[in-house]
Amino acid sequence: MAYTALKHMQENNIALFGEGVGPVQPQRHYDTVDCGLKAMALKFLHTRCEGLGFDLAKETQELSEGKYYGNSLQKGQIPYNMQMDINRLCLERELEKFIDSGVAEDAYTIYYCYLEMFFGHYGKSKKMVELLSEFESNGSSLLMKHRDHYSHSVYVFALGLAIYESNITYRESFKSFYGFDCNEDNKEADHQAACCFLEYWGLTSLFHDIGYPFELPFEQVLSYFEVGGAKRGAGSIYIAYHDMDGLTKLGEEAVKQFESLYHRSFKDTEELFAFGITDKLGKVYDLTEENIRKMIHDKPVAPNTFGYFMDHAYFSATRLYREMENSLGISKINEKHLDALTAILLHNSLFKFGISFYKSKEKHKEPLSMGLHPLAYLLMLCDELQCWDRTSYGRNSRKELHPMAADFDFRNNAIHAVYYYDNEEQEKIDAFKMEYRKWEDSGEQGDAPRLKAYSDMAQKEQCFAKDIEKIVDLTAIPLTVIPNTRPVDRKSKHTYLSTSNFLHLYDFAVALNARYSYQGQEAQVETDVLEKEFEELSLEYQLSNINQAKSFSKYLDALGCFYTDRPVDYEMISHFEKSQMEVFAPMEHERWIREHIVMGWIHGDVYDTASLPEELRKRFGNEKTAQKALREQLRMHKLAMDGNPKTEEIHTHYQALPLEEREKDYEPFNSMLRLIKRFDGLRIYKLD
Repeated sequence: MAYTALKHMQENNIALFGEGVGPVQPQRHYDTVDCGLKAMALKFLHTRCEGLGFDLAKETQELSEGKYYGNSLQKGQIPYNMQMDINRLCLERELEKFIDSGVAEDAYTIYYCYLEMFFGHYGKSKKMVELLSEFESNGSSLLMKHRDHYSHSVYVFALGLAIYESNITYRESFKSFYGFDCNEDNKEADHQAACCFLEYWGLTSLFHDIGYPFELPFEQVLSYFEVGGAKRGAGSIYIAYHDMDGLTKLGEEAVKQFESLYHRSFKDTEELFAFGITDKLGKVYDLTEENIRKMIHDKPVAPNTFGYFMDHAYFSATRLYREMENSLGISKINEKHLDALTAILLHNSLFKFGISFYKSKEKHKEPLSMGLHPLAYLLMLCDELQCWDRTSYGRNSRKELHPMAADFDFRNNAIHAVYYYDNEEQEKIDAFKMEYRKWEDSGEQGDAPRLKAYSDMAQKEQCFAKDIEKIVDLTAIPLTVIPNTRPVDRKSKHTYLSTSNFLHLYDFAVALNARYSYQGQEAQVETDVLEKEFEELSLEYQLSNINQAKSFSKYLDALGCFYTDRPVDYEMISHFEKSQMEVFAPMEHERWIREHIVMGWIHGDVYDTASLPEELRKRFGNEKTAQKALREQLRMHKLAMDGNPKTEEIHTHYQALPLEEREKDYEPFNSMLRLIKRFDGLRIYKLD
């Protein structure tokens, strides 16, 4: 019983209305014997994270007061723990969607789920999440080398979940480190440990690269001078960051909080991070706080001392700390948060080149063991493994050969990875193999030929896997890497003409949510009012609007239209004709039907036809309000469909709906067109 609060509500509903009511237990939409990335990551969320976010105090309060504190379409419609179960189901379904597609729009909803579930409010962290994607898509083409870090981070997140689920040694290491019972038969402790892991691994993995907007300008300046073939080094013109106190200095409240945790005073995040790293790695790697503190301090101000490279990990950790302070509140920051921050700080160059010296024959120290710092260990392992399906932005990166896909098998506490390259690049691969054989025949004089990243996996030196073994100890997680080729599958990407400087999904979703309420009055409504109304929805309903926003490019494509925030020489659409809306309305109905199926909704109208219990009327004040709440508690809708209907069946179902129901799918879209002009200037154009 993975979703216990949903099960408990169903038992109550059966007692009131008989069999055939919901909520039903969500189905696992993947092969239960599969040991691949998707199966293991989703199994972790589905079964191991039971009770995620539950609050027994709220449950007791609900029983004593005779009211609910959970949100659905409106506040107070469902029990609080039921909302927590639905939130977890949202994350499970969105992660499944992302692993299938790998696109940035689906990565976005993972960030959204995480922030809503663990930070409590996406809007506060909106800029932090969006800045990385906007910088990469607009500024990275000016670099010599750069690849996507937005979808990459969500893949890293999924890899970590799969490893935790499949590898008993890592689970035991994490549990032991954080004081959980390591006995797998203790299910309550196992669920608690998994929920803890999800929160702090999510923080570590999803935000480990948010500091790239600080590194990109540095690289852009150097790239300008590297175009002619010059190598960075003495004489290079570079930028450095100064006056860092504004970002690193701790306020009085923060000083007191960390003093209560560690019984000593810190004046800035650099001192705090140096302590956190030395406390865990100091003895094994012969580190002192003073040396680590200086190394950290010099990262932004003296990049010339690090081979003329700027370390985005420094800014990721520092920027994330500020976000936690502002969003969570300093009183809620604990030791595990610091572990996530130091894991991020270590993952790029600090550990590899400043502590373990993994490339040096003379200075190389032992790889990091999972028991010393479980979060840092897993981040470095997954960050290295995740090299597939990453958009290449830099000029040289676009010419290199990188894996487009990967298959993982996590059986037997090991990792077996097959990385796939585009078989249309076979000529390039054959040329590399010929050069490599010539190099071998010549006595292996000089450097071996390279075709990054294919050569790192295919050549006998096996640099890809061996480098990972030098960074993290793989004794307990044996790694096998095999390169292969196959045709490119572009269908899963769902790429359409509609583009904008950034995703615009949050603003788009706010406009979609408002379209029912403000038809004809859009100009009079303040933006913050629309956002407040959107934020009052549960995560499930917010995501429904966001996913509808993501589908809009598909609908426009069917009409021969597209949206963009850039001026283009096409006819602009100011409103939809009825004939156009009748094209995408059935498509929107299909999206809605399939969304409700995967979220465990069932077809029925008990909430409209059954005699309502007196307790329900009393709790919600009047019959209409009670019926709406009962629909959410039953997770039943008279317009929903059961099973796995075909597209044709859904469209037939749509055509059979009453006119007023069909109009709900298209009439308000003209209102939405007026609303989105107030959000980032999106415009819709016609191709012919």
